[in-house]
Amino acid sequence: MDGDKQVALVSGASRGLGAQMARRLHAGGFRVAIADIDLDGAIALAGELDASGATALALKLDVRSKDDFTAAHQLLSSRWGGVQVLVNNAGQSKIGALMDITAEEFDAVVAVNLKGVFLACQVFGQAFARQGYGRIVNIASLAGQTGGTATGAHYAAAKGGVLTLTKVFARELAPDGVVVNAISPGPLDLPIVHQTVPADKLAAITQAIPTRSLGDAGFIADMVLLLASPQAAMTTGACWDANGGLLMR
Repeated sequence: MDGDKQVALVSGASRGLGAQMARRLHAGGFRVAIADIDLDGAIALAGELDASGATALALKLDVRSKDDFTAAHQLLSSRWGGVQVLVNNAGQSKIGALMDITAEEFDAVVAVNLKGVFLACQVFGQAFARQGYGRIVNIASLAGQTGGTATGAHYAAAKGGVLTLTKVFARELAPDGVVVNAISPGPLDLPIVHQTVPADKLAAITQAIPTRSLGDAGFIADMVLLLASPQAAMTTGACWDANGGLLMR
């Protein structure tokens, strides 16, 4: 596979969608850095993928810190000779009535979901440009395209900003062999969804989707693998939708 010997960092990768992405990249031949603020979870997944540490590594990463991204890149460059792929998956989904969201709550959600993407693209984008090659995949959300119906305005606004940052960095980095794309999932069939959404409400949500089904997280991981490949050179600044027909364009 094209990922053989390449290095990919996935943020928010200790569980859920991020873990699916890390598993798929690893199976595709990538050496994978599982980066998460939850270091114990990251260590557990890295051990599951490769207990020897030769092809899977856990990193503690707070996406709100530019220094953390710089340190992560330096560590991976020292250990594996460089990084070729960045997947900005870390996020924090929040629900809140529009007029009740406090300034502090707004700042906290934007810091994780939007500022984190900006900092990561700055640090890794510059490094990728210097080496003349790189793939960045930003995980957006349908909420950022429609304004959100099941999420808070702070989350929807941040994810809308991710789509704009994707275009900005794609334009800036394209001449240097770096492509930047976004994936925008709708509601996904993940354990966390079933744990947090009451069954009757989840059934209503599913019925409102034209395909009458929640999204497959494994397919989102497949999309990441495709956008991480060398063959993705002509796809940049794009948003790939996977929402069951909730948004058609």
